Amino acid sequence: MKIIDKKTIAEYLNTSITNFSIEELESLIEIPPQNINYSYAFPVYRLAKFEKKAPNLIAEDLKEKLVLPEYLDEIEAKGPYLNFRVNTFTILNNIYELNQDYGKIREITEKGRFNPLKIVIEYPAPNTNKPLHLGHVRNMLLGNSLSQILAYKGHEVFQVNLNNDRGIHICKSMLAYKKWGNNEEPKERKSDHFVGDYYIKYSQKEEEDENLIDEAMDLLKLWEEGDPNTRALWKKMNSWAIKGFEETYKKFGISFDKEYFESDFYLKGKNKIIGGLEEGIFEKKDDGAIIVRLNEGYNLPDKVLLRSDGTSIYITQDIYLAYLKKEDFDYDESIYVVGNEQDLYFKQLFAVLEIIGFKEQKYHLSYGMISLPEGKMKSREGTVIDADDIIEQMNNLAYKEVNKRYPSLDKGKKNKRAEIIGMAALRFFILKFNPKSDFVFNPKESISFEGETGPYIQYCYARIESIINKSNEKIDLNINFKLLNHEKELILIKQLNYFPEIIDIVVKTYGIHLIPQYLLSLCQEFNSFYGSCQVISEDKDLERARLLLIKCVQIVIKIGLNLLGIETLEEM
Repeated sequence: MKIIDKKTIAEYLNTSITNFSIEELESLIEIPPQNINYSYAFPVYRLAKFEKKAPNLIAEDLKEKLVLPEYLDEIEAKGPYLNFRVNTFTILNNIYELNQDYGKIREITEKGRFNPLKIVIEYPAPNTNKPLHLGHVRNMLLGNSLSQILAYKGHEVFQVNLNNDRGIHICKSMLAYKKWGNNEEPKERKSDHFVGDYYIKYSQKEEEDENLIDEAMDLLKLWEEGDPNTRALWKKMNSWAIKGFEETYKKFGISFDKEYFESDFYLKGKNKIIGGLEEGIFEKKDDGAIIVRLNEGYNLPDKVLLRSDGTSIYITQDIYLAYLKKEDFDYDESIYVVGNEQDLYFKQLFAVLEIIGFKEQKYHLSYGMISLPEGKMKSREGTVIDADDIIEQMNNLAYKEVNKRYPSLDKGKKNKRAEIIGMAALRFFILKFNPKSDFVFNPKESISFEGETGPYIQYCYARIESIINKSNEKIDLNINFKLLNHEKELILIKQLNYFPEIIDIVVKTYGIHLIPQYLLSLCQEFNSFYGSCQVISEDKDLERARLLLIKCVQIVIKIGLNLLGIETLEEM
């Protein structure tokens, strides 16, 4: 069994073309437009500098040299291109036999070429002074989906979370509760939301009294000095926040291999900074702050590592955490899923780590901001949409759709179906955008059963299930593959062949959006095929052939949705 992709064609061409390496040939191979019934194309004019011939003659000569392998139906010399059509049997056989493994490691039968890595993915790293919000939702979906994709491809993935549970932002919530909380408990309010109310309270009060920040800084100093009353309040409010986070993670099906708490190791981070100062790597300013010079060599702004009063900042513990994660997981790569407002920060962090001799592979998966149709969200003003609220809103919207379509369905089944559809809508809408891009999240648009949405993909899957159930024919590989020759069938088969390649690109680039975009294209091609080609018919040989084809479409849809953390439904 052999997965056919650009690399396969490059390896095949390399038997006759020795002027380019396999990697160079792979980079030159193109995917033809949809209206051209070939799977791959090689631009032979790239060989013109080695051969004194016109490109069309080079293509003809090369075609004559090549022996047609069993996985190709045809090689065509067309102008300056050599076109290749992958065998329909090979594609459908691979999908049907491999099933949910179709798209895994390319070298599934070619040992010695796959090198599984240990990869740590850190997300969503919340502050324990407010609930998780819509921005965290994007973070969690990116981190969790990337983890599933890399694990699917055979890598050993560790999902970790850093709780930023100390610092001035935490003290602001604590101060507000201390001054105006009256020792209340979060009895009727979700506990992390309860804590967040006091962060908003602080911001409101600070507008009335600008000296409030001084009290918050005093509280931070008391915390770092280990004041018992301050620490007791901190533990209580942190426990509320973290309990609420855990409930939200569960809704997203997220669990971590390890959770880190900044408060556990920030002092060790300080020791790293002080050690660097003693070694002359860092320097102390006149006001007592410790900084690192990054202008020369890195062309970055200098960075404060410890404040003048000796208190820590984010980079203080992030430096130590890099060592701690390496110690815990002995990773090959550490990925940080953090918004693009921290792009400069991570360049500085990675530079500092390099300066002090920590040269392990690191990557910042930077992503853009989400806004709502009403505009941008602001935590301090309380205009942020909390993660729990958006889940509830999506479930309610989905329930209305389900109830409209299936009014007689049992209420429990309606709720379950609505939960699956609502979460699919949320996940798919967010993940279909390039992580680097900003976008507007529109809940009503995302829940539609038509358009570029998760429910649309789920509906396509369910539609195939309905067709299969209506047929009495058995689905297997014992069909006449030559019957699948309609233009719409060939386009659909061509699209199916590219799926493993899409996954490979995602693994190389972390462009998770390529999977939703691929699924949209696949489902659009399926619907186009279904509008032109009747599956259930009096011609039972053709019916069996088309049943195998749509079953393969269904298999690929399921893999793609699962990698995004989305459940399929056999009935919508």
